[in-house]
Amino acid sequence: MSRLGPVITLAAGAVLAVGLGVASVTATPAADEAANTAAKAPSAGETTAAPSRSSEAEAEADATPSPQQTEPKKIAKADYGGYVKGNGGLIAISIRDGKAVGYFCDGKAEAWFKGSESDGELQLTSLGGAKVTAELGGGRARGSVALGGRKWTFVASTVVKPSGLYRATAIVRGAKLRAGWIVLKNPQGGYTQVGAAFEGDTQVPIPQLRGDQPTAPVTVGDTTIQPEDVDGFIEEMQ
Repeated sequence: MSRLGPVITLAAGAVLAVGLGVASVTATPAADEAANTAAKAPSAGETTAAPSRSSEAEAEADATPSPQQTEPKKIAKADYGGYVKGNGGLIAISIRDGKAVGYFCDGKAEAWFKGSESDGELQLTSLGGAKVTAELGGGRARGSVALGGRKWTFVASTVVKPSGLYRATAIVRGAKLRAGWIVLKNPQGGYTQVGAAFEGDTQVPIPQLRGDQPTAPVTVGDTTIQPEDVDGFIEEMQ
């Protein structure tokens, strides 16, 4: 009996060792899978980055033109004057903050215009249906004037006072007296000017303005009138 003791003990140990080996082999795949899962999962405090909404908004803002990029540019202040080709008359145009007025006169026919300027394009109309269109650039207005079924072209350069556009109004014997002038300084000295005056619907002789002081009072018939430059009436004409 005493000889069986060590054998039983060794057998039991072998069985135990085999059992532990099986348990170890069985547990190893599960442990590996758990370890892989743990490696793939974010650690505590770590989050998966998602697309930033602010970044998307910034990208859209960069792709969308700003109002400053799309808003039409308007000329703050400019005055033009020149001869009308094929007619011999003069034309004057004045612009203030995109608002524009113009006057054409050849001593017989005349027309006042109003409209606007934007991005160097000028569009003016008169009550009688006459039109002035022009492109502005390089210190000049290049365009055309259509009046009474006829059309002429012009190139008008920028001018400074006393050159420019002038107007005067008054009430005489119950009728409205109105007069308009274009004054252009000559390169050789002196001034060229043209204008027209009407008492009601009747054209009357118009006096010459003083070239060096065109806003000095003048007399039309027996009425003294006060000419004013375009800054005094451009808003009224709009």
